[in-house]
This record gives sequence, structure tokens and C-alpha cells, in this order.
Amino acid sequence: MEEAKWYVAHTFSGYENKVASDLKIKVENQNMTDLIQDIVIPTETVVEIKEDGTKKEVERKIFPSYILVKMVMTDETWYVVRNTRGCAGFVGPEGKPVALTKEEIDRLGVEKVSVEVAYEVGDTVNVIDGPLEGFSGTVESIDTANNSVQVIVSMFGRETAVDFELDQLEKVKD
Repeated sequence: MEEAKWYVAHTFSGYENKVASDLKIKVENQNMTDLIQDIVIPTETVVEIKEDGTKKEVERKIFPSYILVKMVMTDETWYVVRNTRGCAGFVGPEGKPVALTKEEIDRLGVEKVSVEVAYEVGDTVNVIDGPLEGFSGTVESIDTANNSVQVIVSMFGRETAVDFELDQLEKVKD
């Protein structure tokens, strides 16, 4: 079977949630979960400051009137998405769907990639990539969601906190 790819579907203004939920129900009812695997409405959380100075966190759609659908493109899946009430069609030349590239998917943060690291807070690690390659230090904190690790490195006789990406370090073997 062909691999599922991400496509962008255009919806009527304000219908993103309705189209996404209706499409999920259709996919379940027609046993198409292997063909239409995921439906996402890209959002971001922003802090709005009201006139009276109060702050409120609001979830805002990054691309109003669009949803992302991970699916295997067939005549049947195209028809199911295209004929969901509120869906105006796919994004692409003359309405012919064009899959998103790996770079676009990464930039949008649609697919979360989990990275497993072989070290934890307090471990001694070697820097294996970047300008501080060859240095070693102690892991201070790990943030897998943002792909970053803070390490205390001794430079010029001083302890300095340096941020690295998860794959720039390896645990020192005992």
C-alpha cells in the first residue's frame, strides 16, 4: 500500500472544526482509518492583552479556512474528503491535491518526533557535534519537546551553562 502523505484541504471560513469532526466520523463509519490516518487544524497559543490590562491565553488557528489531512490519496479518499460538508476542496493546481513536503511538515510541527536520549539529568556527557565538540559537561536539564539540553561545561576555569540539541551529546561510558 502507498504511504500516507499530508494534504491541505480548504474549508469554508469558520468551518474548520466542523469539517474535521465530520470527516473523522465519516472515516470511522466507513472503516477508512488505514487510508485517512489523521486530521489536524494547526493552532498556536497566543497571549492577548485586553484594554483593562488582563492577559488571556487564546488558541488561534495558524491557517484559517484550512485543515491538514494525512491520507493515502485514492479516488475514494479524495471523494470522502472533498464531499464533506464545508470542505471546498484540496489545495493544489486546478484542485488537484499536492502533498506537503517533509520540510513543510517539519516547519509546521504537525508530526511530533519523539527523541529518546541515553542520558539524563546529572550524567556526564561528551559534545560530539558543533563548535564545542570535544568538550564534556554535566546535564543540567533536558527538554525533549524543544529538542534542547542544557549542559554545565567548564570553559576557561569557569562553569558555563550551554544549550545543545539532543543529538549533539553522548553519555560518557563508565
